[in-house]
Amino acid sequence: MIKRMSNDQFNKKALLARSLSAVWHPCSQMKHYENFPVLPIARGAGAWLYDYEGKKYLDAVSSWWVNLFGHCNPRINAALCEQLETLEHVMLAGFTHEPVVQLSERLCSLAPKGLGHCFYASDGASATEIALKMSAHYWRNSGKPEKVQFISLQDSYHGETLGALSVTDVALFRDAYGALIKQHATVPSPDWRKAADGESADVYALRCADELEKHLQQHHAKLAAFIIEPLVQGAVGMAMYHPVYLQRARQLCTEYGVHLIADEIAVGMGRTGTLFACEQAPASSSSVNEVMGIKTGITPDFLCLSKGITGGYLPLSVVMTRDEVYQAFYADEITRGFLHSHSYTGNPLACRAALATLDIFSQDNVLGMNCEKAAYLNKIAEPLRAHRSVRNWRNIGMIWAFEVDTLRKDIAQHFFARALEQGLLLRPIGNTVYFMPPYIISNEEVKFLVDRTLSIVELLDK
Repeated sequence: MIKRMSNDQFNKKALLARSLSAVWHPCSQMKHYENFPVLPIARGAGAWLYDYEGKKYLDAVSSWWVNLFGHCNPRINAALCEQLETLEHVMLAGFTHEPVVQLSERLCSLAPKGLGHCFYASDGASATEIALKMSAHYWRNSGKPEKVQFISLQDSYHGETLGALSVTDVALFRDAYGALIKQHATVPSPDWRKAADGESADVYALRCADELEKHLQQHHAKLAAFIIEPLVQGAVGMAMYHPVYLQRARQLCTEYGVHLIADEIAVGMGRTGTLFACEQAPASSSSVNEVMGIKTGITPDFLCLSKGITGGYLPLSVVMTRDEVYQAFYADEITRGFLHSHSYTGNPLACRAALATLDIFSQDNVLGMNCEKAAYLNKIAEPLRAHRSVRNWRNIGMIWAFEVDTLRKDIAQHFFARALEQGLLLRPIGNTVYFMPPYIISNEEVKFLVDRTLSIVELLDK
C-alpha cells in the first residue's frame, strides 16, 4: 500500500528540508542554499509555476529552456496518457515501435534537406557525444583514422560530459575537469558584441569566418568536425551573431573536408524564429549586400536536438545525419557499426511527447504567432531597452537578452531573488538578463514580464 503524506507533512518547509538533505542539485554550490534556499514547486499550469503557499511565478526561462507550450499542456498530457496504455518502453537494439518510427520520419521531413537518419539518446550532452564519436568513426571507416580532432567557437557550450566538455569553452564548467579531457582548439566567436567600433555584425562575422578558414587550411588533415551553436551561444550569455557566419562555415567545412555539427539543442524547435536555426543562413556569401535578407538555409552533417523537442516533458535527444555518413557504417563487420547505446534510447513515451509537440507546431501556426509576440514584446520593452543601466539589448525569435551595468558582484543571484519577489522566474548569467519564455505566453503575461523586469532594473540604481 502506498503511504500518502498528510497536508501538514507535505508542505513547503518540510519539502525544502528533505530536498536539501537528500538531493544534490545540479549546477549549484549546495552550501549557498543555506542562505538562499531552493524554491519548492507544487504544480505548474501554462506559463506559471506555483509554490506550496499558492504564490505563482511566471516561468520566463521555460524551466531551463525546455518548456515550449506551457506546463501541464492538455494535448501533450493526453498523448502521454494514451501511450501509457500501449507501451511505456522497449529496448531499441533489435526492436522498434511506432512512435520512434513516426518521429524519425517527421523530423526527416522537417529538418534541412538531406538529414535522413536519426540516432536517439536522452539529453543534449549525450547528443554532442554521439555527434563527435560518429564523426570520428566515420573518418576511421573511410580510411582516414588520423581525423580525430575537433574545433569549436570561443565561449562555446556543448554539454558537461567529458567529450562535450572537450569542445566547451566556458571555464566554469571545463577547468575543474581539465585533466580528464582532451582539449581541442577554438576559433573566434562571431558574437557581434565583440565587433570593432563601427563594424557591422555581418562584416564582423565574415572576419571571424576568415580566421576559421586559416585554421582549416592548417589543420584540416587531422580535423574531424567543427561544432557550432547556430546563431546564439547560450551559456556565455546569449551571444548572438549574424547568420552569414553559418553559410560561410558550411562552405569552408565542405571545401576542406571537415564535418559541420550544428548543436541546436537550445536554439532548435522554433526558438530563433524558424523551426531550425540553420534555416536562417543566407544563400550566398559572395558579397555582404547580396546575402542580406536572402534566407535559404544550410544542411549540417550532423544536427543535434534536445530540450524543447518533447515540449519540456521527458528527456530525449536526437542526432540527425546524412545518408553518406550512415552508409559508412553499413557493413558486415560489427566493428564498422556505430557502437553507442543508451538504455532508454528512443523511449516511446518521450517520442510520443515529441510527436504531440510537433502536432502543436503544425496545427497552431506557432512560428507565425511567435513572430507577433516578439514584435509586441519589443514594442512595449522600449522603456527597458532605453534604461541607462541596460546594455546590448538583443533579440532573435523568442530569445531576448541584455546586460545590466552595475557594480554589484552578486548581480545574478540578486536579480534572481528580486525577480522571485516580483513573481518572475529569471536566471541571469552573470550580468546578462535573458528572457526565453514558453511560446504560449500571452500579451498580458508579456507585459507583466517586461514591467516587473524594468522595476527590478530601476531598483538597482537605488
